[in-house]
Amino acid sequence: MIRGGDIVKGSCLLQKGQPYIVVEREFHNPGKGTAIARVKMKSIKDGTVQTLTIPTQQEVEDAQVDTHACQYQYTDQDNYHFMDNETYDQYEVPISDMEDKKYYLKEGEVYELTIWEGKVIDIRIPYKIVFTVAESENYVKGDTVSGATKPIITETGLTVRVPLFIKQDEKILVNTETNEYVERVNS
Repeated sequence: MIRGGDIVKGSCLLQKGQPYIVVEREFHNPGKGTAIARVKMKSIKDGTVQTLTIPTQQEVEDAQVDTHACQYQYTDQDNYHFMDNETYDQYEVPISDMEDKKYYLKEGEVYELTIWEGKVIDIRIPYKIVFTVAESENYVKGDTVSGATKPIITETGLTVRVPLFIKQDEKILVNTETNEYVERVNS
């Protein structure tokens, strides 16, 4: 059991015996009454989305899941391929199940896989990731306006708006929840 106030993005909950993964959560503390958590969950079995409002002190049933640190190996036509760092077990994750993760997977990097009843149900993406700028247009000095940005494309294909001074082949830190530029990374 997990309290409503302890639910975070990526938590696994059971509703009517079906596993759901939390994709969004928002806390609301009204002036009167108890605080609540608004939770948007996606069904692991059929992909349906459900929204719940849970008082923060109320307990809900959580799914008993395992997490494994796994190295991302490669992607083929249908699957992402991972290897468990301790047991060397191989995991295939259908691309169609986690299409939204493709821009954040970098070969050789380690990610947490969430496994329920032998099936990978989530790939936990770090909050911030360092990317290399693969494509960037140059700007002309004097084109600047306060806070001016330009779109770039990372080595994984992710498009991010960055300040005009960022050049091709530089490394940048990106917030993976908002796809926003955080800072330039000096290597």
